[in-house]
Amino acid sequence: MGENLEMAWRSNLACLIKARGRWSCLPIPEFSFLPPVLKNTCCRRKSTAPEKIVASFVSDTNGKEPGDALDKLFSPEQQASVLRVLNTASDKELEAFRLLRGRKSVNIVEHRKKFGPFQSLESLIDVPFIQYKTAVQVCNSILCSENGRKEVKSQEKWLLRKFIKPAIERERLKEVNSIVSIVFGTRRIAWVHLDQKPTVLDWQQTECWKLTNRIYPSCVYLEEISSVISKMPKADLYILEKSGPSIQNTSLFPILLHYLITEAMLYALLNNTFAKDGQHRVLSMNRNAVGKYFDLMIGDTRTSGRQLVRQLLSESVLKEEPRVFFPQERVVQYRQKILKDTHHIEELYDSLLQAVAFHELAFGRGPECRC
Repeated sequence: MGENLEMAWRSNLACLIKARGRWSCLPIPEFSFLPPVLKNTCCRRKSTAPEKIVASFVSDTNGKEPGDALDKLFSPEQQASVLRVLNTASDKELEAFRLLRGRKSVNIVEHRKKFGPFQSLESLIDVPFIQYKTAVQVCNSILCSENGRKEVKSQEKWLLRKFIKPAIERERLKEVNSIVSIVFGTRRIAWVHLDQKPTVLDWQQTECWKLTNRIYPSCVYLEEISSVISKMPKADLYILEKSGPSIQNTSLFPILLHYLITEAMLYALLNNTFAKDGQHRVLSMNRNAVGKYFDLMIGDTRTSGRQLVRQLLSESVLKEEPRVFFPQERVVQYRQKILKDTHHIEELYDSLLQAVAFHELAFGRGPECRC
């Protein structure tokens, strides 16, 4: 009996595999001499790592696969994610994936330049030094990275909601049909009227003050801001940009005071029903939060949104479902204004970007921003 047990254990040594420090076992062959009570004693600790797709097709001697074997391993959405990376990333960006370091990333870029964009995952195997098994591992690596990046981005955008003040109930948001986004500087006030679609219903700016070293009396602000508000369309919510220079720089105190007075005037004049129903119709949104939302920040400094606004205008003409809709009869007018007044309409750019950011954050309808 002892000899039989020893032969049984030796014949089943091939069933035990140690992978990455974990013991696992393969099914015990039918000819095993182990008694039934011992057949299930080999076990492995359950892995907590995410499940990855493993190549299960038998490849030929060159490591290539016939037909569309590689494409069958991944869903259409996964294929699209991988192909987007393969067709847009530079060789340096591709080197971020461990299996594509060195010559392989260069070969992918050269193959793309010579034969055009990759049309399927199967075409990845045509790249030198990339065989079927490596291609599967590369696709898995790209998918894991893409999913992680989207998750982090979604969490970041969700956190940006805390920069919208005061908080507003979700039930009330369902009743909102349109918003007006307002951005003001030292000389101009700009606004954009956006509906639920979202479509730009109105978008303009007006010259107001020429800031000097002296402080204007409150009556001047009241007259100026009342005049501007009379031109604004009615909306369910008004969104103000929360910004201003640092209070630590005392030389900028007159400008800081200007911002605070303007903000207070807008709050009071637009919230004219607050005393009756206690409902806030005016909210504020942090300027840098909008910059982070659109990746316009360089350190603590927000850069111009001009190029992004031009892109939104172009997409409204070229795409069936653009990020924001513009009336066709006004697209040319807006485009010409952007090209003509490049240095005097930053408030105009910012009012649109703030409106889009608020719409997507508050209603959860933007790219990679779902509640």
